[in-house]
Amino acid sequence: MRLHRLAPLLPSLALSWSLGAQTTPPKPYQFTIEDYARAERFLGQTTGPLVAGAAGRPTWLPDGRFWYRASTAGGSAFYLVNPARRTRAVAFDHAKLASALSAASGSTIDGDRLPFQSFALSSDGRGLTTAFGGKGWSCDLSAYSCTAAAAAPAAPANSSVSPDGKRAVFIREYNLWSRDLATGAETQLTTDGIKEFGYATNNAGWVHNDNPVGSWSDDSRHYATFQHDGRGVRDMYLVSTNVGSPTLDAWKYPLPGDSVIFRVSRVLVSWPDAGAPRLVRLQMPPDAHRSTVSDHIACGLDLCDMHWVSGASQLAFISSSRDHKQAWLRIADVTTGAVRTVLEEKSATQLGDASLPDNLWRVLPATNELIWWSQRDNWIHLYLYDLNTGTLKNRITTGDGNVTELVRIDEKARQIWFTANGRETGRDPYFQHLYRIGMDGQGLTLLTPEVAHHTVSLSPDARYIVDTYSTPDTPPVSVLRDGSGKVLQTLERADVTRLLASGWRAPTPIRMKARDGATDIYGLMYLPTTLDTAKKYPIINHIYPGPQSGSVGPRSFVPSRGDNQALAELGFVVVEIDGMGTPGRSKSFHDYYYGRMGDNTIPDQVAGMKELATRYRFIDIENVGIWGHSGGGFATAAAMFRAPDFFDVGIAESGKHDKRNYEDDWGERYQGLLEKNGPSDNYAAEANQTHAKELKGKLFLIHGMMDDNVPPYNTQLVADALMKAGKDFDMLMLPHARHGFGADSPYIMRRRWDYFVQNLQGNLPPKEYQIGKPRVVP
Repeated sequence: MRLHRLAPLLPSLALSWSLGAQTTPPKPYQFTIEDYARAERFLGQTTGPLVAGAAGRPTWLPDGRFWYRASTAGGSAFYLVNPARRTRAVAFDHAKLASALSAASGSTIDGDRLPFQSFALSSDGRGLTTAFGGKGWSCDLSAYSCTAAAAAPAAPANSSVSPDGKRAVFIREYNLWSRDLATGAETQLTTDGIKEFGYATNNAGWVHNDNPVGSWSDDSRHYATFQHDGRGVRDMYLVSTNVGSPTLDAWKYPLPGDSVIFRVSRVLVSWPDAGAPRLVRLQMPPDAHRSTVSDHIACGLDLCDMHWVSGASQLAFISSSRDHKQAWLRIADVTTGAVRTVLEEKSATQLGDASLPDNLWRVLPATNELIWWSQRDNWIHLYLYDLNTGTLKNRITTGDGNVTELVRIDEKARQIWFTANGRETGRDPYFQHLYRIGMDGQGLTLLTPEVAHHTVSLSPDARYIVDTYSTPDTPPVSVLRDGSGKVLQTLERADVTRLLASGWRAPTPIRMKARDGATDIYGLMYLPTTLDTAKKYPIINHIYPGPQSGSVGPRSFVPSRGDNQALAELGFVVVEIDGMGTPGRSKSFHDYYYGRMGDNTIPDQVAGMKELATRYRFIDIENVGIWGHSGGGFATAAAMFRAPDFFDVGIAESGKHDKRNYEDDWGERYQGLLEKNGPSDNYAAEANQTHAKELKGKLFLIHGMMDDNVPPYNTQLVADALMKAGKDFDMLMLPHARHGFGADSPYIMRRRWDYFVQNLQGNLPPKEYQIGKPRVVP
């Protein structure tokens, strides 16, 4: 029988006790409001402002210069850089501009906290235009005076505006309309849209709203979209909590195994130089509502898996099979709607992933070629194809490591700039670097050599690179490089002096062996800033099991990652481990538990934590907690049921506990199509309620009753099974919360802290502490 340590876990107090030395455990420690307030000071809203010199993404100007925004001790500042001259200066006098904008707007504006995110400069550098507060502003930087710009014609709510800003498309009564933003004139573009078979409908089941989905051509003359067929698709229901009769929220939400799912008939609208807009239907059967890069066909407001070609005379797109095992690259003629298939890609598991960017392929019309990506040899690599015949011309990239983004293609020089991870041996395989290579696969060059995670921006002519690099435990540095990767100028070096003075401690990168004892797995460990290595601390695993993302998140510097460090300050060791089945590694690593989603990387989590306990003696491996949200909620309950002798306390938030009760695309991509086997099916063994009877520890189930992403019935199924098994557990259903909990998030965070303090330490939390409540700090 496991003996939980009941002594308090703060540095001034003893942490362990011996049954041989005493007959009764020590009295539980009563945490104070200040104990929790101290932990709260390690959340992002406090730690983020303590970092100065963190640069944002640069914006390149037509004359070759660029500007960027960087954090300062007082807020932020904009800087203007001339890379040819190696000059860097503030873009304008922030105090004078704030004064001018204050006078013009009638509000008080602080120069250290200017209210806009971007701006445009006139060619002579004397004029600045920007927008905030729902208005446009024009400023004279020679006199520092500002005036409100002429009111721009309003675009309709929930609309998509063309790149030239002249028109917007929107949905009205299931049909597509456009509005001329100069005159306000509206034009109906389609007439046959009906309920459940409308145009540009933004509904994937797990996400649904009134924004249209479609992609504009660069010249603003074409808009590619679809007619969304939801006829015959089942409904999902939620019911509000309020005084009086509740409101029923119903929408289309297909589930795995349904005979009918969403289908899309592809169309495009063209605006000729003269005459009325023209609707063109692509000459092909409807596609399944699938993409290679998401469990939606919308990437923002744009269509996923789609590019305009040849000055928008052609449309290139990918069609995916329902089970994600096949994908076809197709080219459509914009005028006739004729479609031809260029190539087909296949996988025994699933193609692509919901974690991939939407730009890993490109059509090169001038040479009738196609740059295509594939995981056919266990890694994401680039290949060059003949666009006419669909035959492979040559491989472009080889070896271990994944291409993560196509940054630039120079068709004349036949060179490609791309980012990739896992190519450099001896480094964290998740670190991303920038490379250049010839289309013939020759001349591979590493352009960002520092051992770190690199985020880059190339100048339009590729003569310069702005590179920000960091690691989870080293602050960011932003540099200007030339085209060969040579550092020309340091732009920013983040100053964390104030952060360190606050007592902050960086997470510790960790490497362990997976369940097989051979595969390296990686993660982060968070330790109390007052760690006493002679004492023992319970360990908590914060988990997201994949398959579209892992537990750790970005490999760049982040002052606070959720409440991991705050939780550690209460006397815990907190870990995040990316086990087998998460992305960013090889295809076989990512597909490790394909068709067995109940695995949830749990054996890797157990193996990793046990190894850490042998390496760090202050880890109390006899007292283990776990928590996660959404997929992490699914994994948490699975851990409590499938490894009940290892995990003692779990908090499962918004869990996807049964893939048969979650949108069709997710389960059918990663579990496979639902197959009946008598009264059961291939999903049943992966569902958490199937194993609920194995619970031994303390489990807290939490779900929002208005969760329209993961319906709350997932958690209700687990609760029902636990009740039938006679198990004790805790449960909280939030009456108004959606998937991410929204306004209830601080409350749930505090309840999470309380639950681990009470059940993993045996201590007492302060009564009803409120995170985010202003209080006097002694």
